[in-house]
Parts: sequence; C-alpha cells; structure tokens
Amino acid sequence: MRKLGKKLIDSAMIARFTRRWSAKADRAPHTDISVLRKQAGQARALRRHLDKLIYTAEDRLALPRVGSTKFFRPHNTDWSWRPQLWRAPLAHSGLSSVQPKATMGDEVTIFHDCILSELGIRQIRNLEETHLAPYGLRLEVYRFDGSFLSLVLDLPDDCVEGLKRTHVLRVDAVIEMEKPIEIFARLNIRHGPNTEQMVQELPLDKTDITAEFDLAYSNLNEKRVEKAWIDLIFEGPEMNQIMLRDLTFSRRPRAQL
Repeated sequence: MRKLGKKLIDSAMIARFTRRWSAKADRAPHTDISVLRKQAGQARALRRHLDKLIYTAEDRLALPRVGSTKFFRPHNTDWSWRPQLWRAPLAHSGLSSVQPKATMGDEVTIFHDCILSELGIRQIRNLEETHLAPYGLRLEVYRFDGSFLSLVLDLPDDCVEGLKRTHVLRVDAVIEMEKPIEIFARLNIRHGPNTEQMVQELPLDKTDITAEFDLAYSNLNEKRVEKAWIDLIFEGPEMNQIMLRDLTFSRRPRAQL
C-alpha cells in the first residue's frame, strides 16, 4: 500500500508540475520581461535534465533486453537454450593472452595449443536493433602459432534428459568476421564409456547461420546418455576478429517417415 500511495503522489505531482509549466508557456507572450527571463533560465535548466533522461532512455530501450531468451524455435521444439554469456553480463567480461582451458562464465572454455598466446576474448554489448541477444562474444586473434583453437560450451542437463536418436539438435549463430575462415561445430554426447561425435561445417555465406545434427545417423545409446557439449573449431584464425553476436540451441523430434 505504501508503494502504491507513493506512486499516486508522484503521478499527481508530475501532473501538477506539467499543468504549471503549460500555463507559463501559454502566458509567455504577455509575461513581464523580468519574470520571463527568470522562467527561461529555469526552463533551460529543466530541459537539460529532461534531454539527458530522454537520450539515455531511448538508447537503453533500443538495446536487446538483458536476460532475453527471445529467438527462433522450430515447430515441435521440446528444449531450447541461449547460453549465459549471450544473455547476461559476466562478472569478468574479458581476458587477454588467453591461456588454454581459460573460462568465460560457467559454460564456455577456450582451448588452444599456442606456445605464445596472442588471443583476446571479451563479452560485448550488442547495440543493433536487429540483434536479439543482449550480449555477444568478440574473439581477437593476432599471431597464432598453434594447431587448433576452439570454444567449448557445456550443454545443460535438461538438454540430455530424454534425448533419443529420433531428435534433431539445432545450432543457430550470428557471426561476423574481418576475413572469412572455416568454422566447424562438433557435437559430443557421452553415453556410458563412449562419446558420440558429429561434425558440421557452419555455412558462412551469410551472417545468420544454422546447423543441424540428426541423431538418427548416430550410434547413440539412449539409455546411457550422461552429458553433451559443443566444440566450435576455428580453422586458420590468425590476424582476425570474430564476433559471435548470438548463439542458441534447440531440440526437436525428427519427422517420422
């Protein structure tokens, strides 16, 4: 009740304040010059605060909303997920001279075999109206003397709950690069002592990218599924800046023929 009362009082004060300045504006053509000069100074001071509020509000309201899970999901999707790095701010937003097995948040791990690391990685705020994810990931690679570079994302437990060979696992990404390179997505599913692996090359002829893993073509033991993760493997990443603007996953039963 106290909060409701405060809101009502605030609304009444704003309405009164608006009527007061509206009346002053209407009387301005006939107001005494000395009074008008004082009112003009007050109005300019007030306008500075209002302009600042409007500018900040319009800027923030134009950005993708923090925590957003809005993205395309195919028909019959029974599980979907946007990793934390792409939906909420991390406590530590960036790393330089990235070491092997360095982590970004709880879900992303960087693997490479460089002797001298000239890699930088940072969480960035997406700013375009077309971006659905609030945050993105910027990977900067300078000299690269290693043989591999990959980002590993641990898929959550609910991804593998009830996972069957009749499922299709879909990856959607929005990727920007300074120069084109090959990027592969490798799905890993641990079932008992074995790990099933499926690899797809991401089609980079457009910004919005989709890859699908049809588990009907796997040797998955449905009764022993324990864990799943995705490797994003970057081929020849030297002297490049790669922006992963969004990364989402979904799962659906495949059409029965």
